[in-house]
Amino acid sequence: MKMNFALMENFEVRWKKVEMMLGERFGKLPDMEGILFLIGINELGQSPKRKKWSKEQKQDLMHIAVCTLLSQDGYFVMIGKDEEGWPHFENIQPVPATDLNTQEQLLKECVIKYFEL
Repeated sequence: MKMNFALMENFEVRWKKVEMMLGERFGKLPDMEGILFLIGINELGQSPKRKKWSKEQKQDLMHIAVCTLLSQDGYFVMIGKDEEGWPHFENIQPVPATDLNTQEQLLKECVIKYFEL
C-alpha cells in the first residue's frame, strides 16, 4: 500500500513541475485541452502565435497531441506527414477502455514523459 502512495505522490510532484513550467512559459496555467493544443502545435512545428486556427484545425492539433503522447506507450505510430506537413498516425494497439478519470491520468502521465524527454 505504501508503494502505491509513493508512486501517486511522485506522479503529483512530477505533474506539478509540468504545470509550473507551462504556467511560467505562457503566463497562465493551461487546462488539459490547452496543453494538448500546445503539444499539437509543437509537433506540427508551428509557432503558437502563427495564425488563427479554425475549430477543426484545433481539434486536429489536439488529435496529433493525443496520438503523439500515446505513441510513447506503443498505442500509435506516426506513419508520415501529408503534403501540408501534418503528421498522421496509425493505431497499432488498442487503448484500454477505461473511465474518464483513468483516461485523464494516462494522458497526464504521457504529458509528463513528453516534457521530461
